[in-house]
Amino acid sequence: MPILKLDRIDHRILNEIQADGRITNHALAERIGLSPSPCLRRVRALEDAGVIKGYVGLVDPEAVGLPVTAFVRVRLGMQDDKHLEMFEATVAEFPEVMECYLMTGECDYQLRVVFPSLSVFESFLRHKLTPIVGVSQVTSSFALRPVVYRTALPQSHLNQQKGEKTS
Repeated sequence: MPILKLDRIDHRILNEIQADGRITNHALAERIGLSPSPCLRRVRALEDAGVIKGYVGLVDPEAVGLPVTAFVRVRLGMQDDKHLEMFEATVAEFPEVMECYLMTGECDYQLRVVFPSLSVFESFLRHKLTPIVGVSQVTSSFALRPVVYRTALPQSHLNQQKGEKTS
């Protein structure tokens, strides 16, 4: 995928869309100071280049009966391609897994998972996660409450690269 060179207007578009994914093209154009047609062309170019990957609605986990968030660190017995690929393909099928990262350090993977209760989490560990071939160690921590949760990527690094002050 070719890398799109983003300018200040593209970054303003991204900030606005990250703040409100349902913003109309007309309102977006007005906020960034473009007419609707060039604004729409820029948004489509950002989508086509894969900069904008999609649009989602953020749902409150507690409101839908998923109050338990756990962070699970997994160590594999062997880190060869076969075991890594098998683990990744398996956990990608689990709807409870919200995020999974290949890590450096003391664990091979870190997962963020959600559940309706601790007993369902226990069942997940015993019947889904630990039976995966190659899993040798699992360590879990539970979130008490979110302190910072963002979905919008920061754009402040752009001003710093250009030597501008950020507030």
